[in-house]
Amino acid sequence: MTLEELNEFFTTGVSGSLFHLLTRILFTIIVFFVGVKLINYALKLLQKSMEKAKAEKGVITFVISFLKVAMYVVLCFVIAAKLGVDAASIVALLGSAGVAIGLAIQGSLSNFAGGVLILLLRPFRVGDYIIDHSGKEGVVTEIQIFYTKLTTFDNRVIVLPNGTLANNSITNVTAEKTRRLDISLQIAYGADLKKAKEVLMNMLEESEFAIKDQVKRVVVEALEDSGVALKMQCWVQTTDYWAAKWDLTEKAKLTLDENHIEIPFPQVDVHMK
Repeated sequence: MTLEELNEFFTTGVSGSLFHLLTRILFTIIVFFVGVKLINYALKLLQKSMEKAKAEKGVITFVISFLKVAMYVVLCFVIAAKLGVDAASIVALLGSAGVAIGLAIQGSLSNFAGGVLILLLRPFRVGDYIIDHSGKEGVVTEIQIFYTKLTTFDNRVIVLPNGTLANNSITNVTAEKTRRLDISLQIAYGADLKKAKEVLMNMLEESEFAIKDQVKRVVVEALEDSGVALKMQCWVQTTDYWAAKWDLTEKAKLTLDENHIEIPFPQVDVHMK
């Protein structure tokens, strides 16, 4: 090969190949950014449509997060194809590695299946207050592909795997509109039991929290060492539960004091010989 031929090879062949490679890389970058913009636009449009259709927030977050992952996977395949990578080779590689991938992400797959079961069976929804089997509790704020997020009353965020929630017992505190409120207290053995039950019952009847047409009662629960254990019961709105509990507990103490009914406290009698 002569010097002129070598010079022509490097000036035309190499420069042409380099230009073709740079053009392909530039085109791939453009495809990536355009694809990301289209994915975000499509997801926002879908979310607005689901919100207008009044779909549950849990369903919306689950579907959006699932489609986001799926769309990015498709975008990666498109980019690989534009770079000249054989799509059939990629599929064959993923297929051969399927067993290993499945073993590696079996926990994630369990959480994904748990999320699907939660959305289908609806043991709870976004906005419900739940307590899981380990005692973690809070308001459900998001149901994602793999995890569910809770927010506690002191504004902490708890992230729970969907697989764990789907396979264990859950207490849905706010599933019903009303709850029975139980308040326990004691009076001294020397106090007037009938009068105590009467004044406490009147207090329940006059309470703004106790539902008027529901059962209210004051009963003797037990005879304890230091006094007679009473229990007050009434039904309240679930949203008013804690406000009602605090209000009625305080009013019970004040009512008994006003009627000179003694509330006992633990004491020990020591006899000296």
